[in-house]
Amino acid sequence: MTAYHPGSLAVQDRVGVRQLAAHVGRSIGPGIRPVAAAFLEAQPMLVLGAADAGGRMGAHLLTGRPGFVRATGEHTVSVAAALPEGTPDGAPVGTLALDPRTRRRMRLNGIARRSARGFTIEAEQVFSNCPKYLQKRELYGFADAPGPQDGTARHGTALTPGQQRLVRAADTFFVATGAPDGVDASHRGGNPGFVALASPTELSWTDYPGNAMFLTLGNLEADGRAGLLFLDWANGTTLRLSGRARTEYGADGDRVVRFRLDHVTETPGQSPLRWSEPDYSPANPPLP
Repeated sequence: MTAYHPGSLAVQDRVGVRQLAAHVGRSIGPGIRPVAAAFLEAQPMLVLGAADAGGRMGAHLLTGRPGFVRATGEHTVSVAAALPEGTPDGAPVGTLALDPRTRRRMRLNGIARRSARGFTIEAEQVFSNCPKYLQKRELYGFADAPGPQDGTARHGTALTPGQQRLVRAADTFFVATGAPDGVDASHRGGNPGFVALASPTELSWTDYPGNAMFLTLGNLEADGRAGLLFLDWANGTTLRLSGRARTEYGADGDRVVRFRLDHVTETPGQSPLRWSEPDYSPANPPLP
């Protein structure tokens, strides 16, 4: 029995970390322990990855006062928010609870179903990740009131100059990927500029060494669909990109993920959370 599907196993073999990954994979289980439940209940945001009814993969930001996400049993989470528009009831989802204040994060993947409170997730995989590449931020608080343009989504098929500036300045983004066994939401971080733009529809990033699981890259081996989420931490604007991604492996062991977008959604002020400037992770590699 393994925690990984063939895509992740193939990447682990290629990189030579199969044994290490097997050891790390023992931390993946379906149960929500009390320490995980307490962590979830303290969070004001949750990243959710899911495919819509048309199959397009998306990464979404959900926010609320602490307690809007809470464990209601050893295998169930209740979220006081609506499922992203277009997400089918009973769809597989991947979630990431990340706390920039403490550089802690945990992932919970499972099946989402609408409920009177919002929706629930029946957990199938629950595990924590190390703080590598997490920028530390302080939470200033919630915005008092939305601005006149807040919540008005702007759609497109290529990045505008302003959206390109947001991507180039990013020190963090989130990525949702899928495979036959479900959906996963993960984090990518680095110094500003670690995401490179080749054109208004193409971007890339170096895959830094991590926990050896290769869940994201493994999913891309099996299914190239991907959804990216960029956040302006100061004003709450979100930028969601949907498209396809592939991994290129260099002779020197480097891995570069190349993403081509087919849809862009920018929502000014979508998040009411206001965060400080970052204290960059000491693990961030210097940029060339």
